[in-house]
Amino acid sequence: MRKYISFFRLRFSTGLQYRSAALAGIVTQFIWGAMEILVFRAFYKADASAFPMELHALSSYIWMQQAFLALYMTWFLENEIFDSIKNGNISYELCRPINIYNMWFVRSVANRLSRAVLRCMPILIFASFLPAPFGLSLPKDLNSFLWFLITMLLGFLVVVAFCMLIYIVTFFTISPQGVRMVAVSMIELFAGSVIPLPFLPDGIRQVFELLPFASMQNVPLRIYSSDIAGKVIYTSAGLQLFWLITLILVGKMLTNKALKKVEIQGG
Repeated sequence: MRKYISFFRLRFSTGLQYRSAALAGIVTQFIWGAMEILVFRAFYKADASAFPMELHALSSYIWMQQAFLALYMTWFLENEIFDSIKNGNISYELCRPINIYNMWFVRSVANRLSRAVLRCMPILIFASFLPAPFGLSLPKDLNSFLWFLITMLLGFLVVVAFCMLIYIVTFFTISPQGVRMVAVSMIELFAGSVIPLPFLPDGIRQVFELLPFASMQNVPLRIYSSDIAGKVIYTSAGLQLFWLITLILVGKMLTNKALKKVEIQGG
């Protein structure tokens, strides 16, 4: 365990060095969030009662989404891992006295967390000072905020666990590009990144909410904006925990299967 903690600290401190990239990301995410809210506002002006979330709740959803984008952006996949599998450098990692799944999991957690730490506070502060209904509002009570923190952690780990599957599947393919593009496109839609899941038609929404993608950013952001409340919070958190355990077990099983048949080519 100590070696993984040391590796986490190393990768986390390394990620904190990219302040210029973080500044560019902050500006981009703030502008994108503002544009997205203004687009939704145009639809709300036509008929606000036709939408399942109030505009101020949707604004909080979008600002929290942008502030913690680094935690949940599934298109942020490390090319170093893909390259090590393709060019054979994975052999060096296999010689180390570590579990490769655990090491990559810790690495992904550290890299995403360091990016989020650098970017989240400026966006949260700026959004908090915007006038209603365009700004970021607080949760309705302390209980909702605590469950937001718990489900945000679970959702973050579900994202990492699913991304681990994308890395592992690369062992069985010639190129990771196809799997990567399909997985990212699917997650962006099913996780509520493009359109919040409550905006989807009934029937489709209920199916999407049972998938692992809905256990990523969808649950914590909707709890924060009070769209999920009461006993539904416990059900949603339980589903997150189920998918987290399932994805990790499947990931470890596939990793063991892949490493038994891995071949290193080259001279």
